[in-house]
Amino acid sequence: MDPGELAERERGILALERRGFSGPGAKERAVREELGLAPVRYYQLLNALLDDPRALACDPVTVNRLRRVRESRRADR
Repeated sequence: MDPGELAERERGILALERRGFSGPGAKERAVREELGLAPVRYYQLLNALLDDPRALACDPVTVNRLRRVRESRRADR
């Protein structure tokens, strides 16, 4: 793998974030079934991924949207 490329799991996390989910628990269920991760670990990895320039290069629309959401939540605290 090229050092500038995201790993399969990282690309999977971004792909999951691009999707819409209906109903409570649907996203967490997809995280467990499709990525084999506990939701807490998923969100830890996602948060780190948002600061990774490779993720921004791979999917700028999703990463920038999620960064805005994260900043908005931090400002609300």
